Formats: sequence, C-alpha cells, structure tokens
Amino acid sequence: MKIFLFILLLVIIHPSVAQTDEKPSQISVNLENLYSRLLKSSDDEQKMRINDSIRLIISGYAASDTVFQHNFENLRYLGQITSPDSLLKIITWNLILNNGSNNYNLYIIKRTSPDVQSRIYNLNGEFSEEPPRTDTTYSETDWYGALYYDVRPVATDDETLYLLLGLDFGNSLITRKIIEVLSFSDKDSLIFGREWFMKGKAMIYREVLEYSSTAVTILRFVNNNQIVFDHLVPFSPEHANDRRYYGPDYSYDAYEYRNGLWRLRTNVDIRNKE
Repeated sequence: MKIFLFILLLVIIHPSVAQTDEKPSQISVNLENLYSRLLKSSDDEQKMRINDSIRLIISGYAASDTVFQHNFENLRYLGQITSPDSLLKIITWNLILNNGSNNYNLYIIKRTSPDVQSRIYNLNGEFSEEPPRTDTTYSETDWYGALYYDVRPVATDDETLYLLLGLDFGNSLITRKIIEVLSFSDKDSLIFGREWFMKGKAMIYREVLEYSSTAVTILRFVNNNQIVFDHLVPFSPEHANDRRYYGPDYSYDAYEYRNGLWRLRTNVDIRNKE
C-alpha cells in the first residue's frame, strides 16, 4: 500500500518530477500549483501530503546542475538565497497547520568550488514556545526552524562562516527574527551557532529578537560589517518581559564586526544609510 501511494503521488505531481533534468520552467509551474493547493486546503493530512510533494520536487532541483545558476521567479512562498561567494544556496518554506503551528523546511546546498559536486542538507524544524537558546549550538538533528532571507560569508583565519538572517513566524501572538551563524565541522556536518556575539559583557551564540506578531520590524545587513535592527520595547510598562507585547520604538541597534567579534552597539543612527 505504501509503495502504491508513493507511485500515485509521483503521477499526480508530474511523471518526470523525480528527474533532475526537468526544465526549471516546468518545475516552477508544478511548485506554483502545489503551493496554491496548500493554501486552499483545510485538512492537515492533505497539507502534509502536498508538502511531501513539494519536498520531492525541491530534492530533485537541489541536486540539479543548474541550482546555483537559477532562481525561481514569482514563487512567493519559496525562499531562495545564494551567498555572495556562490558557494552556498539556501531554500526554505514553511507549512502552517490548523493548530497554528509552523513547520519549517530547509535545504542547504554547499559546494567548495564551482567544479565540485554539491553537498545537500535537508532539514525540518517546528515552532517551539521556547525561543532558540543563545548559549549553545544546534545541529541537523535539533534545528529549531526558521526562514532564512539573507546570507553573508565572513572569512576568519581558518575558515569561512556564514551569517544568516532568519524569520520565525512563531504563532498568532509572537514573531522572532534571528541572527545565526552557520559553519561546517571537519566531517562536513552543519553547525548552527558560534560564541561570536558580544552583548554587553555576555558572549552569545546567536541573537534572537522576539516581538508581537502585530509589529513590523527590520533586521538587515547594512554592509559586511554591520547588521541593523529595531530596538524593541514593551507597549506599556505592565507588559515588561512579555515579548508578546513588544515592538519597535523607532530607534535602532546594531551588531558591528570589530576585532573578530560582533559587538552590540545601541542607538545607532541609520538615516544616512537607508
């Protein structure tokens, strides 16, 4: 029965979906149709089946020879970013179920040079009421889940690390934005996090910004040495320490890369940098 359902799934999507030589234009049409069905579906089991179909397509696309030369156009629900050194590509999307939980799908495609076959990592994460910790690393097996929307390589003395900016839609009350560090072990395993951020007198592995889902905030690279974001405050004093009621006060903070560390600087003037 399981084999029959798997074959049926392939036929429903497209007879050549599993092949990596399918034209990107046709893959784009397939994905657009699946995302449309995903939005219209009200049944969680059906949503999961559709999401499995999307994963099947992306798996084939990630293994194709053109993945670093091509980006899908007009696919609103599929995130695609490529690092400026063209050695890392990240594809993400999320699945929202009826209980409001967010499930995150992540593909990381890494190559050491344009002529070397890429290594593909396929991860899943799910929203947790507890935010990602700032005092530890994560791996492929316990990744917290996020949509990454920007990436910058940072060369150190012995390796190249990748800074990621991510978004976790959380639930109906809270949203998170994340500054993350991605590196690779000697065995090429993924490592999320690095004790690299100086926040006051504390050293942390990543920055996690939590705020009300009704608020709009920025988190972006100004250049390779500065990351700017909104300073977050409670809407009223009685909501202090309850991140569901935090939002921007229209001042800005930044992490600036100096002497090998990302150092927090508060009340940054960004008016001339917009």
